[in-house]
Amino acid sequence: MPRPPESTPPATSSRPASAPPSEFDLIRRHFSRGTRHTDLAGGDDAALLRARPGMQLAVSTDMLVSGTHFFADTDPQDLGWKTLAVNVSDLAAMGAEPRWAFLALALPAADEDWIAAFARGFYACADAFGVDLAGGDTTRGPLNLSVTIIGEVPAGAAIGRAGARAGDDLWVSGQPGLAALGLAALRGEVDLNQPNRPGCIAALQRPQPRVALGLALRGLAGAMLDVSDGLLGDLAHILAQSGAGAVVDSAALPLAALLAAGAPADKARACLLAGGDDYELLFTAAAAARTDIDALSRRLALPLHRIGRITDRAGECLLRTADGEEQILHPNGYDHFA
Repeated sequence: MPRPPESTPPATSSRPASAPPSEFDLIRRHFSRGTRHTDLAGGDDAALLRARPGMQLAVSTDMLVSGTHFFADTDPQDLGWKTLAVNVSDLAAMGAEPRWAFLALALPAADEDWIAAFARGFYACADAFGVDLAGGDTTRGPLNLSVTIIGEVPAGAAIGRAGARAGDDLWVSGQPGLAALGLAALRGEVDLNQPNRPGCIAALQRPQPRVALGLALRGLAGAMLDVSDGLLGDLAHILAQSGAGAVVDSAALPLAALLAAGAPADKARACLLAGGDDYELLFTAAAAARTDIDALSRRLALPLHRIGRITDRAGECLLRTADGEEQILHPNGYDHFA
């Protein structure tokens, strides 16, 4: 992030004590601290980064906009976590290790309490996943939070979306649908029971990027992405990139936790298949990898659900019902401009 040159006098010497903090005050107080693996971070016109030998850089950008991606009254500490976490998840989906982040903030006002809480959440996520905040920008405007993240992956080892092959198994991690159920609860669309409601809200507001899983799936997964716009909608991206089709097994869908939270069956299924905001990993792997993937699930203490298989019928997505019938699915994901 830009900082004033060393010759610039401290803001406290030139601004009235009652004046709101300047852009540079906010950066110094809340977004300037030591880094782990950055040659030069905020303070100059650009950061200096050094990739480790034999590594490719994986780069992704994502933004969160108030009213579109989060409620305006979302706890700022949760929002700080999520702002970075959704970007970390993009690297997890490539089998890449997150290393550096650049944060751009448009803020309607210099609310220092809000900014301090946001920074605590952001740095908590950075610490959890070994990310350096290497730079960024701030400006006044409608609340908009944007991160560019850079990670490393051994050359040739990245997992893209184009590697699904007919006969591969289709897997998803964790518990897809919880975040969408949490959002529905906050909107008053569903009445969840108290023991489970907090977990659904936490899945929405504090997503857990599956970095360890993404790294472990190098060499096992053929294709992979993170579920941000709905499981079926994101599956469609894999199918399009791979020139393949899929059959999803209704009986294998992990609905139990959603039903236990109090969701009606149709709502639970809709949240799981089309809800989005889960940031779980959806991946394909050869049937011969099942034993290794089951062992990986136990090692990470993370459920990995085998929910279907890849076919050679390009673009076709079917749902196999409990009685063996196959129904055509129309996997439409979230579209910001729809």
